[in-house]
Amino acid sequence: MQVRFIDTQQSLSQICEEFSDCEFLALDTEFVRQTTYYPQLALIQICDGQQIALIDPLAIKELAALMELLYKPEIIKVFHSARQDLEIFYYLQGSVPDNIFDTQVASALLGLGEQIGYAPLVKLLLNIELDKSQTRTDWLKRPLTRKQIQYAADDVRYLAQLYPLQKQKLEQQGRLQWLKDDFVFLSSSSTYAPAPDTIWRKIRGANRLRKQQLAILQKLTAWREQQAIRQNRPRRRVLSDESLLELAVNPPENKAQLQQNYKLSSGFLSHNTATFMTLIEEGLKTPDNECPILAKTHKPSQNEEALADCLMAVIHISARDNQISPRCLCTRKELNALIQGQRDLAILSGWRKALAGNDLQLFLSGEKLLSYATGQLRLITSQTN
Repeated sequence: MQVRFIDTQQSLSQICEEFSDCEFLALDTEFVRQTTYYPQLALIQICDGQQIALIDPLAIKELAALMELLYKPEIIKVFHSARQDLEIFYYLQGSVPDNIFDTQVASALLGLGEQIGYAPLVKLLLNIELDKSQTRTDWLKRPLTRKQIQYAADDVRYLAQLYPLQKQKLEQQGRLQWLKDDFVFLSSSSTYAPAPDTIWRKIRGANRLRKQQLAILQKLTAWREQQAIRQNRPRRRVLSDESLLELAVNPPENKAQLQQNYKLSSGFLSHNTATFMTLIEEGLKTPDNECPILAKTHKPSQNEEALADCLMAVIHISARDNQISPRCLCTRKELNALIQGQRDLAILSGWRKALAGNDLQLFLSGEKLLSYATGQLRLITSQTN
């Protein structure tokens, strides 16, 4: 398969014209993010099954022709583990392409493993061993080496072969449409939009904080996220999680305490002391009923543990009958949430609902029962309904 390195405006326009009528495009990106908030796009790989284009965004400053191609709704865009790649397009365009097919998501439904990597999937379906030596290479350095180019090309060379294989298997099993909700989620801009006011939930140790402490943490973490976005720096380089947690747990009473008792640089404090004291004061004055809330950890009772065991049995029956991994369907944590009354769960949407979610609800309502006979566990319809 021909590999073309695209590093001029003219060659980009030409390759986009050649790809414009294709049924699908296999896509991948190479990027670096160690020192920035936004990923630094270093390479875009595209394959239509006939030829491969490696597009250099460092040499080509105007990517309008490429974006027009990738945002064509009639062309299927094939990725493996699409979220990070699509996040880049969200930052570039403010939206993401639709008509997505993710071979990692499809693999779960085909029983090929939960979140299987690209190289293992290529080995499993195509019996080809991929070179992994360039995984941590510097993609911003030019010129690219022969090994880098080979590695980048292989990322879409075999992706373009995986897609028709997976599509055929899904069609044969009548499951292709089951992935619609998963792929719509991947194409939704809201999936990638920064959420400064909710990022505090990811701070380890937040579950130990009380009401106003959580309010302080929320405000300071949102401020940090906004600064990281504005400065295009990793959030931890603006302020560490540990510092945020310490400020929330033991908030300073005045500027002097902030400047003396916390491990913050003089340069940082000279620019941010007033802002921090205002945010901390606002957090302390937040009424109890307006403070952010973390979901309470619920310790299941013995009866709930037993019920979760039964629900897990339903999951295993469905996994066995459909030849997929139980973990691709549902985790025990999700089943515990179901028992507690939560319904906004993956197992109750899309293909997971079709395979097992409906049966879980029927079991909970008493309309289906577990039965063991002739050496096999089954789910049967209750005779009383």
